[in-house]
Amino acid sequence: MYRSHNCGELRLDHVNTQVTLAGWVQRVRNKGGLIWVDLRDRYGLTQLIFEEGSTAKELLDKAGSLGREFVIQAKGTVIERTSKNDKIPTGSIEVKVVELEVLNPAKLPPFLIEDETDGGDDLRMKYRYLDLRRNVIRQKLQLRHRMMQETRKYMDAAQFIEVETPVLIKSTPEGARDFVVPSRVNPGEFYALPQSPQTFKQLLMVSGFDRYFQIVKCFRDEDLRADRQPEFTQIDCEMSFVTQEDVLSMFEGLTRHLFKEVKGVELEEVGRMTFADAMRFYGNDKPDLRFDMRFVELNDLAKGKGFGIFDQAELVVGICAKGAAEYTRKQLDALTEWVKRPQIGAKGMVYVKYNTDGSLKSTVDKFYGQEDLTAWAEAFGAEPGDLMLILSGDTKVVRKQLSELRLKMGEDLGLRDRMVFKPLWVVDFPLLEWDEETERYHAMHHPFTSPKQEDIPLLDSNPGEVRANAYDLVINGVEIGGGSIRIHDRATQQLMFKHLGFSDEEAQKQFGFLMEAFEYGAPPHGGIAFGFDRLCAIFGGSDSIRDYIAFPKNNSGRDVMIDSPSTIADEQLQELSIQLALKK
Repeated sequence: MYRSHNCGELRLDHVNTQVTLAGWVQRVRNKGGLIWVDLRDRYGLTQLIFEEGSTAKELLDKAGSLGREFVIQAKGTVIERTSKNDKIPTGSIEVKVVELEVLNPAKLPPFLIEDETDGGDDLRMKYRYLDLRRNVIRQKLQLRHRMMQETRKYMDAAQFIEVETPVLIKSTPEGARDFVVPSRVNPGEFYALPQSPQTFKQLLMVSGFDRYFQIVKCFRDEDLRADRQPEFTQIDCEMSFVTQEDVLSMFEGLTRHLFKEVKGVELEEVGRMTFADAMRFYGNDKPDLRFDMRFVELNDLAKGKGFGIFDQAELVVGICAKGAAEYTRKQLDALTEWVKRPQIGAKGMVYVKYNTDGSLKSTVDKFYGQEDLTAWAEAFGAEPGDLMLILSGDTKVVRKQLSELRLKMGEDLGLRDRMVFKPLWVVDFPLLEWDEETERYHAMHHPFTSPKQEDIPLLDSNPGEVRANAYDLVINGVEIGGGSIRIHDRATQQLMFKHLGFSDEEAQKQFGFLMEAFEYGAPPHGGIAFGFDRLCAIFGGSDSIRDYIAFPKNNSGRDVMIDSPSTIADEQLQELSIQLALKK
C-alpha cells in the first residue's frame, strides 16, 4: 500500500504506531540537523520530522532536497509533538520518518498552494488543477458534494425518481441562445444542448412517472457574470397531480432539509410576496429581506409644490436608512454621484436628514418647509437619526435605480450579513412581458407556464395583465429556483403559442410532439428548477459561483486551462458539412 493512514487522521491515540503516509509536500523547514516537512493530502496535514543522530545522513539529505509539491511516501513512527499546534487536528503528533521515497518531483508552482495565495484569478484558472489543491477551494467542492448527497436523500425519501434526459436535443426559439452541435450523419442539421430538460420532464409526467428529479447539466450561450456560467447545474424537478401550494411545500421542505443538514441552520418560515408587491416595495423580483428599507411613494406629498423635477416625474419614491443621518456632505455627494453613474442612470438624488435634535434638513428646503418634510418623515416611519433618500422619474426606471441604491446602502451599513438567511417565495408573476426590440410579447418564464384560470380572458384584451402560476424562491436577494404549474392540454398550449407569435406551422414544427402527448391523457403537473451552483455559493457565503465548479470558464466563456473553445481542422469541418467556417 502507498499509505496506511491519510494525513488528517493521526492523533495521540496513534503514538508508537508504525504508519505509511503519502501526499504532497506543503513546506520544508530545514534547521540543519533538524528538518520538518509538512505533508498534505485531501484529508489534512501531518508534520514529518527528520533529526540528526536518530535519522541516517542519507535520509536527512534526501529530506533536505525536497521541494514544494513533491509527491512523496514516508514510513515511520507516530510520536507526540513537543510543541503542539492547536490550529490543525493533527497538531499533537508528528511522524518520525525512517523511510522516504520521492514518488514524483515537482516544478516550483506558479503560485502558493495555500489558503492565502499570491496567484491572481487568471493564473489560478490556467493552473486550475493546482488551485484545486488549496484547502479553500477543496472545501467548497466538498460542500457541493454534500449538497448533492443531501438533495438525493431528501428526494428519494419523497419518492422522486432520478431520470437522465437527453443532452443532444432540438433547438427552440424561446429563451437564451442555444449551443448547437452539428450532426455528421444528417448533413446541414444540428442538435442543441439543453438550456433545461423542460419538455422531457413534462413528457415523463405524461408517462406516469409522477415524481421526477435530476441533478443535471444545462447550457446557455449568454453573457457571463459572477453568478452565470455557459454550463451550469440544476436540481430539476417535476410532480403530477399537484397545485402550486403542493410544489411550494415540497421544495420549501428540500430547502429546509439542506440548511439543517449541511449548515446546521433551522430556516425560518419562508414568506410569500407577489411579483407586484416585490416591484412596488423593493424595485426587483428578488428582494433581499435581510434588511428593511421598503420603498415609500411620495407622489401625494411631493408633487405640486413647484419643484419641477418631482412635478414632472411619473413616480417620486424613496427609502429610509436607519441611523444614517450622520452621513457627511462628502459622503452624500459621493452617493449622489454613484446614482448618476451610467450603470444606475439617475439624474440626481434628494436627501432629507432627520437630525437627532428633531430638525429636518434637505436639499430641497427652497421648495419644502418643515411641515412638508415632517409629513415625508411620517410616511417613511423615520425617527431622529435617520436619512431619507429620494429618486424620481418613470416608474419602471426609477424603481430599478432605487433598488440598486437600497442594496448599496444595505451593504454600506453592514446589513447584508452572509450568515443570515432570509428566504422568500415570489408568486403571481406576469405570464408575458413586452419586448421593445421584437415588438411582441415573450413568455416571462417559458411557453409552457400555465396562466391563472381567471386571467385567461385577458389574453385577448390585455395580455400584459395576465398572471402566471409561476413562483421563484429567493434567498438574500438571489434567485435560487423558479418554476410553475404547467399547461397540460393541447388547446391552452396552442393558445399560448398564438399569443407568443407562433404560427400553427411553427408551433407544430417546434413542439408538435408535446402537444400530441397532451392528447394522450396528460395529468395536471408542475415543477421547479434550483440553480445548484448559486445554491452552493449561498451556503458558502460567496457572490461568485466559480469556485464551486471544479473546472469553470472565465468571464469570456473560455477554459484557459485547456484553451477552449478552439478551432478545429478543415477535415472535421468538411465531414460536418460546415462550409462557411472553412479557411480561405
